Amino acid sequence: MPTALIIGASRGIGLELVTQYRADGWRVIATARKAEDCAALSALGAEAHKLDVTDVEACAGLGWKLDDEELDVAFLNAGVYGPRHDGFPQQSDFDSVMHTNVLAAMRLLPIIAPLVAGKRGKLAVLSSHMGSLSERSSSSGSLYRASKAALNSVLIDTALVYGPQGATCVAFHPGWVRTDMGGDGADISPQESAAGMRRTLATLPASDQAVYRNYDGKPIGW
Repeated sequence: MPTALIIGASRGIGLELVTQYRADGWRVIATARKAEDCAALSALGAEAHKLDVTDVEACAGLGWKLDDEELDVAFLNAGVYGPRHDGFPQQSDFDSVMHTNVLAAMRLLPIIAPLVAGKRGKLAVLSSHMGSLSERSSSSGSLYRASKAALNSVLIDTALVYGPQGATCVAFHPGWVRTDMGGDGADISPQESAAGMRRTLATLPASDQAVYRNYDGKPIGW
């Protein structure tokens, strides 16, 4: 039975990834910040762990819980958008966005990547097209953009270490998705986004270098 790890699975895309992998008969390990969300994940048949990705001790504890696991797929889905304005950033906003979107990845990816490499699996982070430097055409959401560009950098570094060991590292733009972050007017549903990313991962050739993809597999420039 193949195994998937979904970090940040309480709602939206993360929850849909759990739902779809379970429906296809996968063993799923999933995390959420709240006990009631862990209970809901358990009801779907997932092995649920409580995790706040901004808590360094909780991240280290997850590593202990995952000891000796072998993962076919892992998704780092946890993330926040931050302020909707582009004015002078508050320290609290900067800390919240960067700690959740970047620092958590710097702590968690070195824990997860060896477990993926051991199975020659796929390691995905939920980035955004807004994090692309070469394809940028707008400055809106500058703090979020900066955090996703930094997340991409962390993934590239992860691939330099763990790619030659067998982990294929992927930064995904999930699309503009109808979630709490994307809003009701977004283009696609969480179901479409999750299905597209799963399909892309399943058909993506192994690579020792990080790749950047739209949910439907279209390449994105770093």
